[in-house]
Amino acid sequence: MSSPTLNALVHTMRYEADGIVSVEFRPASPEVDFPAFEAGSHIDLHLPNGLVRSYSLCNPSTDRQRYVVGVLNDRKSRGGSRYVHQQLRVGMTLAISHPRNNFKLEEGAGRSVLVAGGIGVTPIWCMLQRLAAIGQPAELIYCARSRKESAFGEAIAALAAEKAIALTWHFDEEQGGPPDLAALLGGKGADSHYYCCGPTPMLDNFEKTCEQLGLANAHIERFAAVHVEAPSATQSYVVECAKSGKTVEVPPGKSILDSLIDAGLNPDHSCKEGVCGACETKVLDGEVDHHDGILTKLERASNKTMMICVSGCKRGPLVLDI
Repeated sequence: MSSPTLNALVHTMRYEADGIVSVEFRPASPEVDFPAFEAGSHIDLHLPNGLVRSYSLCNPSTDRQRYVVGVLNDRKSRGGSRYVHQQLRVGMTLAISHPRNNFKLEEGAGRSVLVAGGIGVTPIWCMLQRLAAIGQPAELIYCARSRKESAFGEAIAALAAEKAIALTWHFDEEQGGPPDLAALLGGKGADSHYYCCGPTPMLDNFEKTCEQLGLANAHIERFAAVHVEAPSATQSYVVECAKSGKTVEVPPGKSILDSLIDAGLNPDHSCKEGVCGACETKVLDGEVDHHDGILTKLERASNKTMMICVSGCKRGPLVLDI
């Protein structure tokens, strides 16, 4: 089954930077509050063109009457961001998911170092507001190709000035290239928690840099637009469903999720791209071939859970808690 949805009204759309708009949703029934959410959460938009896309919430996590997302008009859009920019309008209503959080903020950390790359600032901005609100030490490193492409810049600068938060800007256009993450992250403490959201090359560099510097508390969030490889199986394999008692054969080129649905099961799902987390399923036996954009290296190695929309089986039979 698809995840349960909320009925949301497009209340405000605002230009935030070149190619970026923010969209504020409010409950379609004003007397109803939206569910509470944590910093780092995202929602899925069920767009009228049939696509489902995930976007991070960037407003304060104490808000109950609005959700705000920032959307980049991606040059490589497959129809989601293009629809938001070209056809979504104030006054329209659409279904949105309940918030989910695959990018949790450790609110008790001694220090939080937040690294944003371009539109990846959306969950980072939410985190910064939360840390400022609860008085926890934080600093922000905001990277973008240019100043005109940096969203929420004025609000971020104002909050940083008010709360004495260390703020570093890096614009590739002005500094001749991408940021030197080793220089920017060095000396900030092995016990600090480090967060990064941005384009894939930046995230890969962030993970590599944190590993080289011995920074164990590193957290990342990947965009919905990140390409996720298809399951690599060249032959069919069997999935045993412990709860339902069904055994399902998954043919080459087909996902576990679609195979289970065809077999009459209704696992929770949403994006079908391995980035929203709705289809995360407990693994009881077998070895997973991971292809999602959510789980960390340690989580993948633990073999305890998987995203059945994109991940497959290395060694079977694969036994799932379904």
